[in-house]
Amino acid sequence: MERTLPANPGTMAPCPARARKWSDSQPAGLEHVGRSREGLSGPGASAVPLSALPRTGSDPVLLTTPAPLGSIADSLRASDGQLHAKAPNKPPRTPSLMLPDASGRPPTYCELVPRVPSAQRTPAGHSCPEPEAPWWEAEEEEEEDEENRCFSRPQAEVSFCPPDNPFCMLGPQNRPLEPEVLRTLRGLFLEHHPGSTALHLLLVDCQATGLLGVTKAQRDAMGVASGLELLTLPHGRRLRLELLERHEALALAGALAVLGCAGPLEERAAALRGLVELALALRPGAAGDLPGLAAVMSALLMPQVSRLERTWRQLRRSHTEAALAFEQELKPLMRALDEGAGPCDPGEVALPHVAPAVRLLEGEELPGPLDESCERLLRTLHGARQMARDAPRFRKAAAGRLRGFRPDPELREALTTGFVRRLLWGSRGAGAPRAARLEKFQRVLSVLSQRLEPDG
Repeated sequence: MERTLPANPGTMAPCPARARKWSDSQPAGLEHVGRSREGLSGPGASAVPLSALPRTGSDPVLLTTPAPLGSIADSLRASDGQLHAKAPNKPPRTPSLMLPDASGRPPTYCELVPRVPSAQRTPAGHSCPEPEAPWWEAEEEEEEDEENRCFSRPQAEVSFCPPDNPFCMLGPQNRPLEPEVLRTLRGLFLEHHPGSTALHLLLVDCQATGLLGVTKAQRDAMGVASGLELLTLPHGRRLRLELLERHEALALAGALAVLGCAGPLEERAAALRGLVELALALRPGAAGDLPGLAAVMSALLMPQVSRLERTWRQLRRSHTEAALAFEQELKPLMRALDEGAGPCDPGEVALPHVAPAVRLLEGEELPGPLDESCERLLRTLHGARQMARDAPRFRKAAAGRLRGFRPDPELREALTTGFVRRLLWGSRGAGAPRAARLEKFQRVLSVLSQRLEPDG
């Protein structure tokens, strides 16, 4: 039966366009319409051509060329706020959108053409394109079907620690603990509040652990999808050694931040307070970077730092809240994490505490009585198994924490393992055996501690 069309199509009530799922990795419909340009500045935010919206039997005829939109835009008057010749009879089911025309004309109001704004388009006369989405946000859009992923035999050990490329703040040949570099770093950390520094540390830790930024070639070479799985396997020894090196180097650098303050007593107390505030910003529920939290707490609990009685007394006197948080919250939390009993839910933790499992798999003995060591060993192994199983959830949690984050290039570089190693031991000493380097620097910290507060 032939359908009769009304004589005046302009009197028809405009029907909202039907929601359509796009073919990206995370299905999204028209609920994205109306978000800000920053929220859609990812790889999936490119403009959708009108030809890609197929017409269905009940949908109205969609505009296919920008010409009618331009003619409508020319007739709009910004002074009286008139947006459309006739108001729609029914409220739309989806938000309206002011769309920029490709020709640079004023925005056009249109109920029938919902389009996603382009993050790559720039207005006429502007030569600076908008920055592309960071790789950790682009990676969040990539979803692999982990259950259906075929096993691939490991080919070689994989390293997530980048080679010692030329650093902005270090020359090709540098001495250990160069004063000028230390002053630059001090000013750099003072420019960023603890929350920002915690996100920088989370980003670098996720790269060093192999949670974010893993390429397909690396996944094929190691046979698993992330470093959290690799560090539990026999061929993950290189990664385990790199993580131990990173933890120890960051802990030594944190202790140096306190012991290197040769000025007034209040200056050292302020350095302690800064480390405590950074640890609070890294704890579960905040940034959720447990390896970073473990490194900062190791610095605060190091014997050369904990023996500074006058400095800790000044901290309790001048910064009481930080001192109470360290004693009542951070120390019990760190003790529980080391024993495998701390929180490790991917909802509140972005990167789990890997040091106990790494030390255990590298053959280090557990401290304490035998019966307690056996229970701790079982908890640690069970935690490592859960950590590997929940690796996709940790990856999503970490990407969610870093969504919208734009790091400072210098601060990000200063937190990498290669930079800290070169800073502490110099360009020559960085290549020495790990045990020898650690022993030598421990002696340096002991000398600095004795100079600040001699015994007796």
